[in-house]
Amino acid sequence: MRLKERLKGVVPEERLELLSSRFHVIGDIAILTLDPRLDCYKREIASALLDQCRNVHTVFNKISPLQGERRTFPLELLAGEGRSVTVHRESGFRYHLDVAEVFFNSHLGYERMRVAEGARAGEVVLVLFAGVGPFAIPSAARGARVVALEKSVEACRWLAVNSRVNRVLERVAIVNADAFSMNSLLKRKFDRAIVPTPYGMDRIVDLLPGMVRRGGIIHFYTFKKAQQIEELKKRYQDLGLEVLLCRRCGNVAPLVSRWVFDMQKL
Repeated sequence: MRLKERLKGVVPEERLELLSSRFHVIGDIAILTLDPRLDCYKREIASALLDQCRNVHTVFNKISPLQGERRTFPLELLAGEGRSVTVHRESGFRYHLDVAEVFFNSHLGYERMRVAEGARAGEVVLVLFAGVGPFAIPSAARGARVVALEKSVEACRWLAVNSRVNRVLERVAIVNADAFSMNSLLKRKFDRAIVPTPYGMDRIVDLLPGMVRRGGIIHFYTFKKAQQIEELKKRYQDLGLEVLLCRRCGNVAPLVSRWVFDMQKL
């Protein structure tokens, strides 16, 4: 039974229309983003979600947008155990994290595996905005040597934990640094770059051709409207990059989607 159906008769119909059917489940934690007009029903909504998702033990409400460079947001406990530390399992990997102190997107599992399947043993792979490791670790598990840049100290700590528990610690080099400083920090060229770009940081793409060898591959993620895509393809071509694949990876706001560009340096 869907969440809205469970809440019929509990939440008035006109208010129920405000409830999104999409929410993040990270490990055993669910994170809602409730419309403020649902505030007086938030406990009932959380209780219904716990009944629906037996693998969920804690429900939080995201009470404001992403804040700061760590890309975290304030969380309000609605129901359950109240723990913010969890273990997220995805495609055979385990990611330990604290949802209150680091960013993690649970909706990119397919993309993470798709990109990892392109990595080859012996490749040297650069992962920017690496977070707790969901792009870095699968590539390392396929035999690539990964350099993972992440600005958040907390995320780097969890990335080290996750590299160890997934048995790839010797193939993941963690650099606690701003991705925009990579040209001065990393004096080498990479076979592949994976760039799950945070919103508003697209200027990082200008630095990527200088970090990848000729023939190397870049997986670049960005947030755009559909009508902007053709113009972007031309811009990337002007940077010396051939677009091999462009696909939508889910909607994030009205008319705005996450897109991935797989590109090869010419």
